[in-house]
Amino acid sequence: METAAHILVIDDDARLRDLLRRFLEESGFMVTDAENAAHARAYMDSMMFDLMIIDVMMPGETGVEFLTEVRRNSDIPALFLTALSEAEDRIAGLEIGADDYISKPFEPRELILRIRRILNRRLPPQPHDTMVEFGPFRFDTETRLLFAEGRRVHLTSAEQDLLGCFARDPNRILSRDDITEALGGRMKGRSIDVAVARLRTKLEGDPRFAVLLQTIRGKGWMLKTD
Repeated sequence: METAAHILVIDDDARLRDLLRRFLEESGFMVTDAENAAHARAYMDSMMFDLMIIDVMMPGETGVEFLTEVRRNSDIPALFLTALSEAEDRIAGLEIGADDYISKPFEPRELILRIRRILNRRLPPQPHDTMVEFGPFRFDTETRLLFAEGRRVHLTSAEQDLLGCFARDPNRILSRDDITEALGGRMKGRSIDVAVARLRTKLEGDPRFAVLLQTIRGKGWMLKTD
């Protein structure tokens, strides 16, 4: 990237905010930190950010409540920091539009890799043969960007992962086990169902009657490109 990405860190733990600021700045990012959702919202009114790192369990307005509000007007990428490791908590974050999550304590280098992975999906697509077309959509399996009639469609990292699985093997039924194996275990069980449901809201005119991402009863799902 030509200019350093600007990251907004939101966490009520002053020590962790300081550590994150120093580590992210050493990794080449610009950083602004906020101690709660209200301060973060004030910063967002006057500054532009490329990504948010949000603590889930903040006092007052939680990270989940904050991102739910943000998602009404913005698709800014968001990564959750959480001490919670239960599947239901991870699913809740994905359901409201988080791009990724990482559990505390975490390895700083892993955090940087996850941040760069999220930011890289904003790179412009290049013309090549990695495009898969279905309905009004074009999905690039290399850059993982989705377009509808020339307009960029925002996808979270989980949605990109899932659509990438289907786009690399279109018109073939993929089971939950197929998807879990293709993604190296990053998504499994009910998390896949949630990701499919969220992806359908962006692909289908009416998600209840899927045409492009079809359910094959008792077997799995299939992306129709015919």
